[in-house]
Amino acid sequence: MEAIAKARFQKISVRKARVIVNLIRGQNAAQALEMLRFTRKAAAPIVFKLLDSAISNARAKDQALDLDSLKVTTAFADKAPDRFMRRWRPRAQGRATRITKGMSHITIVVGN
Repeated sequence: MEAIAKARFQKISVRKARVIVNLIRGQNAAQALEMLRFTRKAAAPIVFKLLDSAISNARAKDQALDLDSLKVTTAFADKAPDRFMRRWRPRAQGRATRITKGMSHITIVVGN
């Protein structure tokens, strides 16, 4: 039995999110939560809340689920469209260039 949790349009770059997602992929869910609690990276609180949500989704699907047997089976971070965070920076000769802030979609799947 699998449970999915998605965090879409998170204001963190994909590169930073993938460092944390790669850290917990394949881990036991309880150990991954403890690891994220003490990790000092910008994406750690976002992924912590997402993993907690995935565990809650699994518990909602099956009340008799053994939570100690849950593992992070799949975890990945994809690039989200940057259209919501547009900024402009002045350039030479009256031009302007767009500054795009990084956004990402993070998905975590927990299962037995």
